[in-house]
Amino acid sequence: MSIFTGSGVAIVTPFNEDYSINYNKLNELIDFHVENKTDAIIIGGTTGETSTMGIDEHVELVKRCCEHTGGRLPVIAGSGSNSTLEAMELSRRSENAGADGLLVVTPYYNKGNNEGFIRHFKKIAASVNIPVILYNVPSRTGVNLPVDVVVELSSVENIVGIKEASGDISYVAEISRRCPEDFAIYSGNDDMIVPVLSLGGKGVISVVANIEPEKTHNIVRNYLDGKVDEARRGQLAINGFVNTLFIEANPIPIKKAMNLAGYGVGPLRLPLYEMSEGATEKLVAEMKIMGIEIK
Repeated sequence: MSIFTGSGVAIVTPFNEDYSINYNKLNELIDFHVENKTDAIIIGGTTGETSTMGIDEHVELVKRCCEHTGGRLPVIAGSGSNSTLEAMELSRRSENAGADGLLVVTPYYNKGNNEGFIRHFKKIAASVNIPVILYNVPSRTGVNLPVDVVVELSSVENIVGIKEASGDISYVAEISRRCPEDFAIYSGNDDMIVPVLSLGGKGVISVVANIEPEKTHNIVRNYLDGKVDEARRGQLAINGFVNTLFIEANPIPIKKAMNLAGYGVGPLRLPLYEMSEGATEKLVAEMKIMGIEIK
């Protein structure tokens, strides 16, 4: 069972100049994605800067997103924490706010053992009635979720998939080999969409889709429709730009790109800060290659 197939955007959180959430702009972004073939909205993840939000603000963000999306696309809420109790609360409240599913990151900093990870995710899954997607991103968490743990968790009824962002294609292959066929694998790396699809993946949870939603959707759709060469060409065409979106910590570059292109998503919250001049020059060069107009 998968919540969606295709390109899910890990949507940025637009801020006003006083760093409050700009909900009018968020509504505009949601409408933009509905109109440009995005297949799901992932709200409140890494790209959404929710590490700088308290639980109440985080849940309000999820609620507002669900209300404006209005069932036009699935909404998946980031609800992970390195505290199991906090993750359970955030998951329950996100479900009550209208989320169709949850994206739950591997506990960070604590570095739990295998049994701890299993119990953590099982307790979160048992606390809600909606699907849960695991999120493995060792570059952020300092922990690579062991394949044995993923296999164990894949047997839990409402743990339906994984966003895999380790960059290790052998890891993806092992998950695909050992987990049930209906356990959804989503690429967490925009430069590896086609490789993950080739191993049975269902799509991508994407950063680049914030600004190139249709191209990202088309990579997945073309692959799944058997147009493998078109998908491969689409993947290679975006990879130079994708690389520049990660030359500084996400979401610094994607917000910079969106502001340069006139989307008006506002500032970053500290400790994230404005992109350096040298990195911006590289980003602008790749935006021009992509045909993204600088305004």
